[in-house]
Amino acid sequence: MHSVEIDGVALECQRIAATRDNVGSTLVFLHEGLGSVALWKRFPAAVAAATGCAALIYSRRGYGWSAPRAEPFDADYMHREAVTVLPRLFDRMGITHPVLVGHSDGASIAIIYAGSRCGPVGGLVLMAPHVFVEDATVASIAQAKTTYLTSDLRQRFARYHRDPDHSFWGWNDVWLAPAFRRWNIEAYVPAITVPMLVIQGLDDQYGTAAQYQAIQRLACAPCEVHALPDCRHSPHVDHPKATEDMIAGFIRRLTDAAAVQAL
Repeated sequence: MHSVEIDGVALECQRIAATRDNVGSTLVFLHEGLGSVALWKRFPAAVAAATGCAALIYSRRGYGWSAPRAEPFDADYMHREAVTVLPRLFDRMGITHPVLVGHSDGASIAIIYAGSRCGPVGGLVLMAPHVFVEDATVASIAQAKTTYLTSDLRQRFARYHRDPDHSFWGWNDVWLAPAFRRWNIEAYVPAITVPMLVIQGLDDQYGTAAQYQAIQRLACAPCEVHALPDCRHSPHVDHPKATEDMIAGFIRRLTDAAAVQAL
């Protein structure tokens, strides 16, 4: 593990070198609302190996072993990550052709980044994205609060976060705040100009099919959707090989299309 400093804030990160010379993209893994570098486990390395791409995995501020946040989350926390942190991170790391691989909050951040057109992007992989708040989402996040208070979840989180309370309550409090029910990023989807791959479990406890259906309806760029049976909120956990294969095929099509355009 290494760290990179953005505006004086140290962010935990891991880099994986490319294994194929003809693949210019860097896969940038954007974790879920309770994620970190370590919580991705072996998945980024498996996808990097399958695609030949370089990869960057990092923990957002307040997660993993990155610096703690200076103030609580507010409703714009994903917007700030997308339009402020990511462009500076890519510039600092010399990443000129990122393909964003986001899960849950990370997928929403990817949508905002690409829809804002605030920096380079070659494609989006969106696993269990949210573009608006649903009752099912709030109910499951409320249940997560109960689980955190009554089980060993805090102890398990301590393996992956410097301060598990800081990480958990930052996410949980903002999603359960009444004002957050108005959060909506659907307007960013039509502005996205690069291909998208959307993967969601049909048994996702944090979102319904209405999420990927909204993206399909609003997308102006090519949008490939896979709804997986027997899969909850984390396709890369419940069906790692199938998810890896979908991403590898998507990257291969992006690479082939770029090669044709270069002729």
